[in-house]
Amino acid sequence: MKKQPEVTAQTKQNLIDAFWTLYCEKRIEKITVKEITQKAGYNRGTFYEYFTDVYAVLEQIEESLIPTLDELPPITMDDENMGMPIDMFIKLYEQNSKYYSVLLGDNGDPAFASKLKNSTKPILKQAFSEEYDLNPVEVDFILEYILSAMIGIMSYWFRQNRIMPAEDLIALMHDLMQNGVIKRLSK
Repeated sequence: MKKQPEVTAQTKQNLIDAFWTLYCEKRIEKITVKEITQKAGYNRGTFYEYFTDVYAVLEQIEESLIPTLDELPPITMDDENMGMPIDMFIKLYEQNSKYYSVLLGDNGDPAFASKLKNSTKPILKQAFSEEYDLNPVEVDFILEYILSAMIGIMSYWFRQNRIMPAEDLIALMHDLMQNGVIKRLSK
């Protein structure tokens, strides 16, 4: 007899939720399948019907949080936003803050920031290439710099309990991208 799709989806989600609760408390290498199944109320065999190991659970969570190219808005290169849809990144971050704040935090997955950057680079590369005549290697470095800064500042903003309104953070990020740090400090 085949299991009902709703039941299997719920079982899988329960295992993911149990894993996530544990992951919020400790590093992945300290999490065992036994702990996950005990917390979720299943046996080890049920876990292995859905995942190969604890890393596969983390991978699935991360994949669900990475935007695909068709989910990203078109990028324009005007003086207003320099092609960086900062507000879109903040909305994405806020929608997934439960996960992003942990994955991009001190005890999170260092590879997640790279996955996030790599998902947005192709569309940004295209926008930069259409507007500017840049060396492709330079574009990679520019995008790495910009995306690292954006992810870093948003992570810090969440760790600081959103100490400033999102609109002010967006304005600050735009100002830093357009004018640089030195001009911002001398205001």
